[in-house]
Amino acid sequence: QVQLVESGGGLVQPGGSLRLSCAASGFTSRYHAIGWFRQAPGKEREGVSCISSIDGRTHYTDSVKGRFTISRDNAKNTVYLQMNSLKPEDTAVYYCAVAASSSCAGTEFGSWGQGTQVTVSS
Repeated sequence: QVQLVESGGGLVQPGGSLRLSCAASGFTSRYHAIGWFRQAPGKEREGVSCISSIDGRTHYTDSVKGRFTISRDNAKNTVYLQMNSLKPEDTAVYYCAVAASSSCAGTEFGSWGQGTQVTVSS
């Protein structure tokens, strides 16, 4: 059974950092792209970042470029999202999901985790 479990969220002041983890089980994540998404109250879910499996190519939405870094540890079947210089507008529930393919482009995501809350506030 494919399962993704997010962790690492919390309350942080503006300018602070958090590292989110997405632990995968039930499949070998190294063969699939993994994406991070977020949903703020009253807003639609948006894609934040994605890392492909073959070449490790990374993708970021414009609002987090230069602040967030996605990485993966295939030995641990885990994908991370390092978030620096956090802003109040980064406040959301963050989810990870597995892509149907090894690439981040033109693929569907599924097997969503339960999410982890990130709150950026002073």
